[in-house]
Amino acid sequence: MNKSWGMLILLLVICIVTAIFRPRFVEPGNLANIIRWTSLYGVMGIGVAFVIITGGIDLSIGSMLALVGCLFGIFMADYNLPPAVAIGSVIAMSTLLGLVYGLLVTKLKLQPFVVTLCGLLILRGLARATAGGSSVGGFSKLDFLINYEWGSVPVPFLPWINEGYWSFHKWVPGLGDQPGHFALNDAGERIALGWYDWVPLHPPLIYLTVIAIVATVLLNWTVFGRHLKALGKNEQAARFSGVRTDAMVILSYMICTCLAGIAGVLFSIDIGSVMPSTFGNFYELYAIAAAVLGGCSLRGGEGSIVGVVIGTAILRVLQNSIEMWSIQELEFAVVGGVILIGVIGDEIARRIIAARRARQEAALLEKQTA
Repeated sequence: MNKSWGMLILLLVICIVTAIFRPRFVEPGNLANIIRWTSLYGVMGIGVAFVIITGGIDLSIGSMLALVGCLFGIFMADYNLPPAVAIGSVIAMSTLLGLVYGLLVTKLKLQPFVVTLCGLLILRGLARATAGGSSVGGFSKLDFLINYEWGSVPVPFLPWINEGYWSFHKWVPGLGDQPGHFALNDAGERIALGWYDWVPLHPPLIYLTVIAIVATVLLNWTVFGRHLKALGKNEQAARFSGVRTDAMVILSYMICTCLAGIAGVLFSIDIGSVMPSTFGNFYELYAIAAAVLGGCSLRGGEGSIVGVVIGTAILRVLQNSIEMWSIQELEFAVVGGVILIGVIGDEIARRIIAARRARQEAALLEKQTA
């Protein structure tokens, strides 16, 4: 949790500095985009965290998103499957791929890096073959899953929501003797925005919140979570303690690929079309980076879901800040530098904690032998 507080402070610093020098950063439309993309990337990051905690890695997430998006579009457009069936099918497919990864890692003792690297290539090739090299669409009728406009359906227990939602209107500042902020509705009429209109109730944020709560409970308050962390810290000791290590690894990969499938569905709907050769490129690196920034050790055994969400937010805010400063050509350099700083900080903190623990154990031993 201490690491999460540190990352939260870093996130606030980036936001404050960007807002001071680039006021457009705090405009509702921009904040809405940051919230939406943070939520979508956060779903992937949480899945990767489970694998990293075991000491593994998954490099195939971007390709997984491409294959899920292509199959999802084909099921919807070509086979006219009901949306629920199409979504369930692609998520089940992605979860089964996680089972395959887990079996290859545990039963054949292959390195996770090699298994998922091969998966990256194979899944990308399957996506391109499935789509025939062309883009896949047909997600417009599911747009409400991402861009649901509060007020289109009455919400009796939250009456203020029914008056409209700022992020789905053209935002304009208050003028003259009319202070505050306003939005233009579909009829072109200007409506005042109250404090309640700034509540970021985006559907993707709701999805991320639910998934994060479930993942936090699973990781911190269940036997599965304790066993998962024990496996990551010392697999042999965990096995001798009665932990079914193979089952833990397999389940972690299945959770990771299941959440990647969910993210693939959401990204497909949000973007509107899937180009199999480019869709999801580098997404796995952002997910891994978010998990590492959030406190997941690449050695395994450590991880925080709250930290992963904060790490994802840092990456998305940082990328948005880079766009605000018009230095897009340095995007990867800046993001890479921040990740490197985070990893170095984690390593320094780990060594300090280990040295302190060693001194305490030595002092205790000396007291016992005195």
